[in-house]
Amino acid sequence: MQIVSYNVNGIRAAIKKGLIEWLENAAVDVLCVQETKASPEDIDISIFTSLGYHVAWYPAQKKGYSGVAIFSKKKPDNIVYGNGYEMSDAEGRVVRVDIGDLTIVNAYFPSGTSGEERQTYKYQWLNEFYTYIQDLKKERPSIIVAGDYNIAHKEVDIHDPKGNKKSSGFLPEERAWMDQFTENGWVDSFRQIHPEATGAYSWWSQRFPSVRLNNKGWRIDYLCTTETLAKKIKNAAILPDVKHSDHCPILVELKK
Repeated sequence: MQIVSYNVNGIRAAIKKGLIEWLENAAVDVLCVQETKASPEDIDISIFTSLGYHVAWYPAQKKGYSGVAIFSKKKPDNIVYGNGYEMSDAEGRVVRVDIGDLTIVNAYFPSGTSGEERQTYKYQWLNEFYTYIQDLKKERPSIIVAGDYNIAHKEVDIHDPKGNKKSSGFLPEERAWMDQFTENGWVDSFRQIHPEATGAYSWWSQRFPSVRLNNKGWRIDYLCTTETLAKKIKNAAILPDVKHSDHCPILVELKK
């Protein structure tokens, strides 16, 4: 099974840039999309269902903002919209599907780049999500948490760690949350397969066109698994040459 996580920065824009054509030729069993910026009514959903995908889409209440969706070739046995926290659910940040014993949680973590108020909410959200996912793990031991975490965990995950030490997404408190997360039962699939990889980024600022060209990026997108599931990881990769967004897709392949 191949699972892909992709912040598309607006699904309608990504479709115009060739997302469906790429998907037609990629062996993707489950596609987890963040920042849809749309509701399913805003697009022709048959472009996904005609490829054999079942759709679990959770938009934000605010139009053109946030939103997550999971497209899966196997029909989910169970779909859960949201994680039970009011503000997170209003912003359409979490959707979950259960496929047999496997649970996939697709999450769009908040960004704190717009100011102190959103950074404060980001810390609140991280604490709430940690409680939610740790509780879920007791019930469902085989979980993948796919998503745009909006955190570069280690210095190797960002092109300029010294210059960004005070930047949201690389703050000590955010990185400490990632430490806590990965030290308490969660495995970063990419680092399990590529522990020493450098220059492996999944997001590049759009402020300057040369940033992506020169690979001045951040690795802020993850496919983390429970320790039980980590034993089944066959491959993990970042796909920087796929360009429908300021992010690129990341993937994990599980053994049967």
